[in-house]
Amino acid sequence: MPINSIISLFKEVLDNSSILLGEDLKSRFYHIWKTDISLESLCLLLPRSSEEVSAVVKICNDNNQEIVIHGGLTNLVGSTISTKTQVVVSLEKMNKIIEIDEKGKTITCESGVIIEDIINVVKDKDLLLPLNFGARGSAQIGGAVSTNAGGLRVFKYGMTRNLVLGIEAVLPDGTVISSLKKLMKDNSGYDLKQLFIGSEGTLGIVTKVVLRLYRLPKTRFTSLAVTNNYQNVLNLLKIMEDRVSSNLTGYELLWNDTYKQMVGDKTLYNKYLPDNYKYYVFIEYMGGDFENDYTHFESIILDCIDRRVIDDAVIGKDDKEQVNIWGIREDVAVLADERDFDQQFDISIPVPLIGEVIDKISLELKDCKGVKTIFPFGHVADGNIHFIIGKDSDDEDLKSKINDIIYNNTQLVNGSISAEHGIGLDKKKYLIKR
Repeated sequence: MPINSIISLFKEVLDNSSILLGEDLKSRFYHIWKTDISLESLCLLLPRSSEEVSAVVKICNDNNQEIVIHGGLTNLVGSTISTKTQVVVSLEKMNKIIEIDEKGKTITCESGVIIEDIINVVKDKDLLLPLNFGARGSAQIGGAVSTNAGGLRVFKYGMTRNLVLGIEAVLPDGTVISSLKKLMKDNSGYDLKQLFIGSEGTLGIVTKVVLRLYRLPKTRFTSLAVTNNYQNVLNLLKIMEDRVSSNLTGYELLWNDTYKQMVGDKTLYNKYLPDNYKYYVFIEYMGGDFENDYTHFESIILDCIDRRVIDDAVIGKDDKEQVNIWGIREDVAVLADERDFDQQFDISIPVPLIGEVIDKISLELKDCKGVKTIFPFGHVADGNIHFIIGKDSDDEDLKSKINDIIYNNTQLVNGSISAEHGIGLDKKKYLIKR
């Protein structure tokens, strides 16, 4: 169908302010880190309701028109890249919080709501949305559901899938299916919402979601610990699980080069511990006992130092210290900004094998001409490790060599090429290795 004709159809279902064309597209972009690259698209549509999404999708389906969905634009697998022949549908104006059920501990909202906004609004009601990752200030909940996002608290609370109770979605033909139930248990038929969680928009567009919430813990403490032995990373985890149990909500790991970069001269983060250790472990403790939680947590950390499970540690008690410590782990843009070109990876490896596999991958990458920086980090307790690899060029042969090193080693240990970021466009040809 001619461009003007399909635009005319969109104007029948959307107001003019919801349709961006031509010069207006130059101020738009396809990724939060690439705001200097203008969006390529036939047009950008900004629906305000599920009904408008349905109408747009039906028009595109009837006219064989390709659609690319935009949320918070924080994805790392190329899933928001578009061409001049594709229609981009952004859900940013579908940002209403519909209901917070304090007694039932649920929240119902549209898919364009920013995750950190949900975290903050439920916190005011002494509730917790445990979904927590670095991009939470930009990422939208619809994108998190569509990619089954993970984050820093997965090993306690699970992936996004574990938090979703109900979904509304628009199918490729424009049909709206809705099951916004707030039930923990529902065996009345096929659990269709599970098909949409993690499907990356291939089966439909998530427009509303019901999320499970938890009571907000009354205390929170953070420790940064160091060791030169991966086995002690595992030993420390076991001790924490045994002695802290359900109060252990975060267990993260940085390697030496990554830590050095994060606390170097180019950042404002404090170097709490020397930068000559191999492993840096970030631990989050959340509880409900004001008088005894810190004492209990501190005693475990001190005991681990005495027993030489770890070499040293610090504990952040107030919000300022904890924000700084977790910034060292979460502010991955610092790692990506080190080079003009980078490749980012999100793999799953069996937890006992992480130390040796990451060492093997790092050695092979160092022998790869064109690789300049290697920054591993991740969610060690659930086996999810990330790499940000800096390069001086975007050469396709170099890109393929790096991909082969990462994915071949992942495949050798029956790992996964995508732990939490999804497939998008970047990983399609590597699905055979999953």
